[in-house]
Amino acid sequence: MTDNQTTTFKIWASAMQSRTEQVLGHLLPSEEIVPQRLHQAMRYAVLGGGKRVRALLAHAAGELCGADLHKIDVAAAAVELIHAYSLVHDDMPCMDDDDLRRGKPSCHKQYDDATALLVGDALQTLAFQILAQKDFCQHPRLQLEMVHLLAVASGSRGMAGGQAIDLASVGYNLDQSELELMHIHKTGALIRAAALLGAYCADDKEAELDLDRIKAIDHYAQNIGLAFQVVDDILDAEADTETLGKTAGKDAQGNKPTYVTILGLGRAKQLALDLHENALRPLAVYGQEARRLIELADFITQRSF
Repeated sequence: MTDNQTTTFKIWASAMQSRTEQVLGHLLPSEEIVPQRLHQAMRYAVLGGGKRVRALLAHAAGELCGADLHKIDVAAAAVELIHAYSLVHDDMPCMDDDDLRRGKPSCHKQYDDATALLVGDALQTLAFQILAQKDFCQHPRLQLEMVHLLAVASGSRGMAGGQAIDLASVGYNLDQSELELMHIHKTGALIRAAALLGAYCADDKEAELDLDRIKAIDHYAQNIGLAFQVVDDILDAEADTETLGKTAGKDAQGNKPTYVTILGLGRAKQLALDLHENALRPLAVYGQEARRLIELADFITQRSF
């Protein structure tokens, strides 16, 4: 991106991040509502941190398809709640056992293990509660498809399944295809869901979904989801704890297979660039209409190098 494009993207991203923060703050239960400690912990885990990449993907895809901004807000918030719940559970001693998340103590360290477990459960159900709310979608069948999409992306055939594969792979030498399968589930599924949910928000009484755009967004999201994980592995190897907001080098310390350990740093960086190029290919026909998705791909793959 040129300097001017970078500035424009940063302004847009900052506006969408602030918007998502406000929406989440409104949707999360108040700390004053019983049970106060659980609600306080939920807000602690979700608000005041994170780049909101999944929310940005929902908004960028929705913008390409001409979706209503307020409708995208709901889809973006639902995905962010699922993501936040996964981070809370991932950090617990029975999983990755990490004391730091988004530059502050992880939820189980700030509160306790039992509270963190309940926070994850409650955030997950809240995501489906807001996505299933009355009058969110003009067409009930599409709304049901959106709920189904997020459920699959979150469950054993998506994020939870990927985490199970990850835990079972500690200490083993996976090849690239096995590692890719793990991350298609663990990271890629929710990123794909974020983009598609944003695109699905374009359906209304006057217009049907543009299936060609949906297909292009799906191709984009599958590739950029893998690129996101490759870059995460690179950052884990190169960046420090302050930059990451979580413990640096944790994967290597835990003897986990990563793209860096399997391919080496140079080949991992090249893979990220290849995935970036492949992600953008079907968007070329849309020109400036797809600029936010293109800028997000640049941000995701170039944030470390």
